[in-house]
Amino acid sequence: MKVLFVTSEIAPWVKTGGLGDVAAALPPALRQAGCDVRVLVPCYPALRAAFPNAERLASLPSPGGQFPDADLLIAESADGLPFLLLDCPALFDRPGNPYLGPEGTDWLDNHLRFGLLSRVAARLAGTASPLDWRPDVLHCHDWQASLAPYYLRFYEHGGAASVLTIHNLAFQGIFPPQLLDDLALFGSDWHLEGVEYYGHISFLKAGLRHADALTTVSPTYAREIQTPAEGMGLEGLLQLRAGHLTGILNGIDTAIWNPATDPNLEANYDRDHLDAKLKNKQALQRESGLERRDDCPLFGVVSRLTTQKGLDLVAEIGDVLAALPAQLVVLGSGDKTLEAAFRDLATRHPGQVSVTIGFDEALAHRIEAGADVFLMPSRFEPCGLNQMYSLAYGTPPLVRATGGLADTVVNYAPAALADGSANGFVCHAATPESILGTAGLATLVWQDKARWRQLQRNAMAGDFSWSGPARQYLDLYTRLLPT
Repeated sequence: MKVLFVTSEIAPWVKTGGLGDVAAALPPALRQAGCDVRVLVPCYPALRAAFPNAERLASLPSPGGQFPDADLLIAESADGLPFLLLDCPALFDRPGNPYLGPEGTDWLDNHLRFGLLSRVAARLAGTASPLDWRPDVLHCHDWQASLAPYYLRFYEHGGAASVLTIHNLAFQGIFPPQLLDDLALFGSDWHLEGVEYYGHISFLKAGLRHADALTTVSPTYAREIQTPAEGMGLEGLLQLRAGHLTGILNGIDTAIWNPATDPNLEANYDRDHLDAKLKNKQALQRESGLERRDDCPLFGVVSRLTTQKGLDLVAEIGDVLAALPAQLVVLGSGDKTLEAAFRDLATRHPGQVSVTIGFDEALAHRIEAGADVFLMPSRFEPCGLNQMYSLAYGTPPLVRATGGLADTVVNYAPAALADGSANGFVCHAATPESILGTAGLATLVWQDKARWRQLQRNAMAGDFSWSGPARQYLDLYTRLLPT
């Protein structure tokens, strides 16, 4: 089974969210399951620096429109995974965020940047590929690669089977119709079955309609996006294609996220040696400027500070949360109003609340290990990874029942604790009252050390590795191939 994996991000070099983590972890898991996987990704400066000896594999003349010429380079990761680097300096030789310029706004030529990624992916998956290696499956990710199934079907006239994975339906690749010619699309493509979406070009809509199979990153999210509440205007199309849509829960990299071996921690521990976790809480309190307190739980947040993540609700209850009593440590950045709200909260509660604006990977690991409860009350969450990191670290998450959070966290109840299923706390309403009530329950359970230890052990017993999801993807690929 040969698979061409197409992504605009790949950790650790280029990452803005979960897509980068999935692109880094799923291909190696597929290789272990027997797939021959190659990853097509733009040759950003970070990748050029990481692979200075990458060799030119093919020249790629402009496919028309306003697309420039490009080259295809090949390199290998440390574990032997082949990377196909789309080398086009005019489009990709830019530092920083892969989508945003220095002012924090979209690059004006994003349609060309990711249109070219899609067009090249389709060419490599088609019958006229310049490579000897021909994939059986073209696996595209998010809007940035979503034109590829369309190009493959109508411009390459067949080739590999195509799969499109939706990581977050909120991002759809919307552009004005005046850019049709730039993308080497013709007026005949401007219709309901093509790329038109409410008077605009939609990369994602084209992929959703024409990919052979659709996946998203949790079973619950697959159901949610077929409803008006979560469908972002695409629910009708997703309902139409429901028979081709599968929810496959993401995994996590258990080599990196393993409290028994994590080099970022004060003390390593595992499910059978949880006493050492207290040392990580004490170290986190020192590092964060919090009082050393063993008489109240420490709530942790590692997140983009956005309303999607429900963190406006956390900021709203912050004063009451501190009075439970409880402590709060926050790491993240995002909405400037929310950043200011959390800074103000920390100012009002010195020693009780610590806020770090920005991102620090090592500190994120220490929060997962040192916190007692991980706060993640998202309004919507396609999959989520942090709740799975928290489970692996014996830090029961407090989440809202949505998307992948609903698929991974089982609410505390005495019976569920006893049968081994309860592993965290679940609130059902995106309201301050619901979150605060659930936090109060978590505080009460935390005070019962025997119950808390069982909850931690339940959390750490789960298997959130990539091996299971990789097998599900392999099964999907196999079903798409001719018998």
